[in-house]
Amino acid sequence: MTPVGDIKPEGEALARLLAGMRRGVAFTGAGISTECGIPDFRSPGGLWTRNRPIDFDAFLASRAMRDEAWRRRFAMEEAFAKARPGRGHRALARLLAEGRLAGIVTQNIDGLHQASGAPPEDVIELHGNTTYATCLDCGRRYELEWVRARFEAESGAAPDCEECAGPIKSATISFGQPMPAPAMLRARELTQGCDVFLAIGSSLVVWPAAGFPLEAKRNGAILVIINREPTELDDIADLVIRDEIGEVFAPFA
Repeated sequence: MTPVGDIKPEGEALARLLAGMRRGVAFTGAGISTECGIPDFRSPGGLWTRNRPIDFDAFLASRAMRDEAWRRRFAMEEAFAKARPGRGHRALARLLAEGRLAGIVTQNIDGLHQASGAPPEDVIELHGNTTYATCLDCGRRYELEWVRARFEAESGAAPDCEECAGPIKSATISFGQPMPAPAMLRARELTQGCDVFLAIGSSLVVWPAAGFPLEAKRNGAILVIINREPTELDDIADLVIRDEIGEVFAPFA
């Protein structure tokens, strides 16, 4: 991969690492999608400073909480619907196409990696995907257009499954909901076999997912952390770049 234009010394170091990478893993968080119009969660002014997350148990136990969860989801629909892949997404898709990345492990739920051209089978979604919904009882898939039509027709009441009357939830992983075992296994396998681990736009505070960079480092991988704010793992990283993700990856997109 040949960068173009003027880049900072940290960018030059990143370019050298990317050029020599043969089985890298990208681990992405909300920071890679903020330039796309997707708000983050933990930063000052983020979504969780305005709305406390609804726990999975509360979602299951309370119809009012299910109504509120869907109200919040549809309130964010404009941001999700208008979002297009950013420079970071495009750069990672390019690295996948070149065979330098073995896969992308993401905490994001927006589907922008796939929209950038990354093959879906190479994107491991640890926290699910908000672009569709599923019944929690029978697993039937529902498109958001159907859910929204029912939600609005019932004056803001969350619909139930047509097959089994179970609760319908966006296909995301909420607090208290079990992490998807197949995705976690695949992410761990990629982490243990990588030569470079790129932690991109993640605060690295949500466990167990935040343990992957540490595991990669312990297995001998080069650890790169690219994030606007400091993280708890900066001290053990081989390269730390504190900047906007889009700016960092602009030469490689």
